[in-house]
Amino acid sequence: MSTRLEARSIVVTGGFGALGRAVAQRLVEDGAHVTLVDRAAAPAGGLPAGVAVVLGGVDLSDEAACAAAYARVREAAGGIDGVVNVAGGFAWEPIEGGALETWDRLYTMNVRTAVASCRAALPHLLARGAGRIVNVGALAAQKAGMGMAAYAASKSGVARLTESLAEELKDRGVTVNAVLPSIIDTPANRADMPDADASRWVAPDKLAAVIAFLLSDDASAVTGACVPVSGRV
Repeated sequence: MSTRLEARSIVVTGGFGALGRAVAQRLVEDGAHVTLVDRAAAPAGGLPAGVAVVLGGVDLSDEAACAAAYARVREAAGGIDGVVNVAGGFAWEPIEGGALETWDRLYTMNVRTAVASCRAALPHLLARGAGRIVNVGALAAQKAGMGMAAYAASKSGVARLTESLAEELKDRGVTVNAVLPSIIDTPANRADMPDADASRWVAPDKLAAVIAFLLSDDASAVTGACVPVSGRV
C-alpha cells in the first residue's frame, strides 16, 4: 500500500458520486484521512472502507454551509491539508431552443460550488503552511461541441478559477491545479451512451491516480496547471 498521503486530511466534495468514490478509494489507499461532502444525503452503504468522515446534505453552492462543513472537518481531523472539488453537473442542450436557466444552473453546479469550497477551505489550508486544491474541470472547456456550450462555459470557469487562484497563492504554500477529463466511464454515462465504446473513456480510478499525484509532495512544483486526462476519446 502506498503511503505518500499518510496522515493528510483531504476533503472530497461531490464525494458520493462515482468519481468521488473512486477518488476516496485511492486516497484511503494512499494513507489519507478522507472526508466526503455532498449535497445528497449520506448513503447507507457503498462508500469506500476507511473513509473517516461523511457529511451529507451540504449545499456546496452556499458559502455559509461550506464554511460550516469545513469547520466540522477541522474539528474532526485536526486540520485540512487538501481539497478535491468533484461536485458538479452536466447538461447537453443546443443553444437554439435551449433555456437560459441551464446556463445559470450549470454555473451554480460547476463554478459556484468550486469557488465556495475553495474560499471555505483557504483559512484551513493556509493555517497548515501548505496545502493542495485540485478542481475537476473538463476537456470540453478547451473545445466545445454541439450542445456543450453551457457545460463547457462553466468548466472553462473552473479552469480560469484554478489559474487565477494558483497565482494568488503561489507564494503562500498552497498549490491549485485542475484535471480535465474527457468522458468518464461511469454507470450514468454508459446508460446515456449505450452504443459508445466505453473502453476509450477515462476510468475513474485512472483519473483518481492523477488527482492523488497532484495532492502529493511529488507535485509541489506544479501549480496553475490544467491537466488533460482524455483517455482515447
